[in-house]
Amino acid sequence: MTDNVIYPLLTIAIPTWNREVFLAQNLEQLSQEGRNIWDMIEVLVSDNASSDDTPQVVADAIAGGMPIRYIRNAENIGSDANIAQCFNLAQGKFVLILGDDDLLIDGALSFLLERLAIGTYGVVCLRPYGFESDFRKEYPISGGRERIFCDAGAFLATIGPLMTLISSCVINKVLLPKIDARKFCGDNLVQVHLVLRAALAAKENLFVDRYLIAYKRNNSSEYDFSQVFVSNLGAVLDSCKSFGLTESAILTIEKRLIFAYYPFCILRQRLSKTGDLNATFARFEERFHGCFLYKYWLVPIIRLPRPLGIFWGGMTTVIGRALSGDLRLGIAFAWNRILSVWRDV
Repeated sequence: MTDNVIYPLLTIAIPTWNREVFLAQNLEQLSQEGRNIWDMIEVLVSDNASSDDTPQVVADAIAGGMPIRYIRNAENIGSDANIAQCFNLAQGKFVLILGDDDLLIDGALSFLLERLAIGTYGVVCLRPYGFESDFRKEYPISGGRERIFCDAGAFLATIGPLMTLISSCVINKVLLPKIDARKFCGDNLVQVHLVLRAALAAKENLFVDRYLIAYKRNNSSEYDFSQVFVSNLGAVLDSCKSFGLTESAILTIEKRLIFAYYPFCILRQRLSKTGDLNATFARFEERFHGCFLYKYWLVPIIRLPRPLGIFWGGMTTVIGRALSGDLRLGIAFAWNRILSVWRDV
């Protein structure tokens, strides 16, 4: 960025591939939210060589008056590289990499811009919620508390698993002037590298404990969660020690993951009967074998016979979600999934 050029306050960068229906909904909602404030926003769509009608969806949005910077890759460069490309090409001071099937809910964009305009935060984290069909009707009870952190470690420990969801974290790109996000490709966690670096480089970070992002449930690409969110994430956290992330902060972050995030992931694996459960156990053992909380909170979900493991996983999911502020979401998920399993037994 150069001093003689005026850049937008925020880039909303949307990596996409063959999701024309979700992208159309995303752009329609963004168009309603961004009307009359386009001078503050850059909208960038990075199309990973989609074979569906994604180009027409973008063209229709542009014809409707939405200013979009559209990049269409000649070939599919992979999810990681497409996310990295979004960050590298963004021209805004702040960057929100928004999933093509995620939505900024009504009023969220103006709320966010107000916060970005008055602060010099490294990362602004927005609480998300999952929806099945109608994000407005399925909106959960929301608090609205905002917390400013001067300690990056405390901020990262508080947001915990939210650092892994690209649509939850708005990143101050000005703090990362020499970062080429492509160097973070390969572990499915490009955004986590960026969030950690920006948070650690900032004097302040902001957590908005209010549901402002709606994400489509069960719509992610296939991946081995224990490889990505246990082994890979652990390696990413360790790599940031040289940038100021303390061992104590890493332990706190991981204890929160064990308590409030991993039960859901393991429960989902046991419910769906997918993946290699032994490999999952091995990865958890390698990272957390000396942790008391892991031994008594997660191991039963993995090692108990399936009905008992599902019961324990449902209970720990509800408790973990409740005590982390997502009681309604935790109960709804666990109850619906457990009922579906017992119907199949």
